[in-house]
Amino acid sequence: MAVSSTEPLCLPCAYHAAFKVELQVKRPLMPVQLSPEQVGLEMLCLCGQLDLLIRAQMQQFQEQLGQGCSPEESDTFQAQGSDILDQMLQCLEHLPKPMPQLEDYLDMTGLSAMFPRVEVFLIQGSPVEMLEKPPMDEYFFHIARLNQLLVLSQQLEEDIRHLGSHKYIAHQLSVIYQVVSSFRGIQAFYDVKKDIEANFKQMKQCLVAEEGSRHEPQLAAHYISWILEITQSLNSTVLSLPEELTDDIHQAVTFVSQFLS
Repeated sequence: MAVSSTEPLCLPCAYHAAFKVELQVKRPLMPVQLSPEQVGLEMLCLCGQLDLLIRAQMQQFQEQLGQGCSPEESDTFQAQGSDILDQMLQCLEHLPKPMPQLEDYLDMTGLSAMFPRVEVFLIQGSPVEMLEKPPMDEYFFHIARLNQLLVLSQQLEEDIRHLGSHKYIAHQLSVIYQVVSSFRGIQAFYDVKKDIEANFKQMKQCLVAEEGSRHEPQLAAHYISWILEITQSLNSTVLSLPEELTDDIHQAVTFVSQFLS
């Protein structure tokens, strides 16, 4: 009782804005100066991230409407969206003074045309779907397919060279065939597709183990050479990125080219 009735020894001071400390958690420990070219490439990446985030939020809006609920932005979207915008502003600080406004920079570099959802989000402060599908929507899907094809082809080449059993080679080749078939109008892939169709059944038949056999299935030398020709052709085509493979990534390639020339 004596303690509860005793006056406090001191009262804490009220908060004053002068003592505010700005968080620097996401800034580099050492100063980094980006060139205008590096700023452009970084802004391309950030716009792509924000565009994907907006598209995910729009998909969530559709699900909410389907459940009879009013569309509501998620806390994750608000937090991640704000974080990306902060990174964009920090990126622009590396440009020569006076630093352009974010919207002006996107217009000046053509990023607003590549990512119209991002531009509308900056203006309205909320995610909005486009009436027409922006060309960059196909970018990530196209890049993912190319990467998938390259990884599968390299893995098949590695396996057929070093594995003691070719038991799953036919399955691996069939998966590659499915990916190749998803590309339309690509002559190099069309030739590979027809080549697989012409030889796949005979090659697969060679891997059927005889009843009671204890030997692991092995392909004949001429089939190994044939598969290696296919994988090397695919690897070369994907890594060289011929013009016919850049249609769905033309805008991104053109944008990057202006900073690398």
